[in-house]
Amino acid sequence: MGTVLESLTEAQNVHDAEGLASHFAVDYRSDQPAHPDRAFSGRTQVLENWTAVFAGVPDFHAELLAWCQDGQVEWGEVAWGGHYVDGSLFSMCGVIVATIDDGQIAAARLYVETVERSGADIDAAVEQLYRPPGEDA
Repeated sequence: MGTVLESLTEAQNVHDAEGLASHFAVDYRSDQPAHPDRAFSGRTQVLENWTAVFAGVPDFHAELLAWCQDGQVEWGEVAWGGHYVDGSLFSMCGVIVATIDDGQIAAARLYVETVERSGADIDAAVEQLYRPPGEDA
């Protein structure tokens, strides 16, 4: 028997928004710690979100790169890809930490971000993110 995240990935790959939503508790709680305003509750919102994903990225595909389970918690590293309806590339990756209760996802913290293909190199990123003092400081 597979994990809930494995089953969820299968539903994503057949674009079954209702089947996907059935993996979530009715009172599911979603948090994105890097984007706190994106938090929401409820299976209905999951269905709305994934219906929009499959409409906006018609060739959406998901891969569960790695996973582990510790009691009621499943951790999964995901890679999501495809193309938007205008043909441009869609690519996200990250980690999902899901709390499982009675075979459904009761809560999850998502650390999934858009892949930045033309971003700054590591030196520029450190400068931007951490603002270390310059040589003259």
